[in-house]
Amino acid sequence: MSFTSNYIACEGRELHYTEWGAQHAETVVAWHGLARTGRDMDDIAQHLSQRYRVICPDTIGRGLSQWSPAPEQEYCLAFYVKLAAALVDGLGIERFHWLGTSMGGAIGIVAAATALQGRIRRLVLNDNGPQLADAAIQRIRSYAGNPAAFATVSELEQYFRTVYKPYGWLSNAQWRRLAETSVRRLPDGRVTPHYDPAMVMQFTHHDDDYLRWDEWDALDIPVLCLRGEDSDLLLPDTAEQMRNRGPRAVVVEIAGCGHAPALNTPAQFALVERFLAG
Repeated sequence: MSFTSNYIACEGRELHYTEWGAQHAETVVAWHGLARTGRDMDDIAQHLSQRYRVICPDTIGRGLSQWSPAPEQEYCLAFYVKLAAALVDGLGIERFHWLGTSMGGAIGIVAAATALQGRIRRLVLNDNGPQLADAAIQRIRSYAGNPAAFATVSELEQYFRTVYKPYGWLSNAQWRRLAETSVRRLPDGRVTPHYDPAMVMQFTHHDDDYLRWDEWDALDIPVLCLRGEDSDLLLPDTAEQMRNRGPRAVVVEIAGCGHAPALNTPAQFALVERFLAG
């Protein structure tokens, strides 16, 4: 794998991002899910970097990006969109494609309808839409706000293999990389997922932050939605509405996956690549 690790100040906060294919003019911003990091995008970023420059940020409070000193105000889609706008402005990127998994997709929806309107050319949503199932949100809140901790990285990896089983097939090497790129050590020596538990304040301080039909209906760009066929977050009836209103998304179900496909197989690469190529 060939990428660079970088840091940039955005809205007074330091964000970390990896960059792939820096020699290319055409750019894809690839944004990860709620409790994850930009390194989740390694496989698809490596593939796309044959043609595109690919920027994979860590959201504030995740991975190597700064944790927010004002979590009640800043862990929400509105601030994440501000960060995204500052990121592309800081990198001198005028127009680009957006690929977002889960929360990263929601950031893309809001950004494309507001601060980055006219700059996002094509939008790929990985198991995300303008309305999410309440039961799944409660499930995510329950584990994200109280992250597990273990004595060893091997135990943490086994935990990830369990909770992220809906990602679909990952090789042993991919599971190991997922663990090693999303681990931090606590003061007592145990290891835990690499994010700020306070990011769950998004759900307690920003009601209906993921209810975004107004922004959806305002979109006038091509949208591809990859839905895990067993997803409990993006329900079939919501996906059907996405086909029939707003930008009228192309929705493709990914067999053998729930929330959310890992974007790590040739078939998934091909779906994204064909869509971005228009």
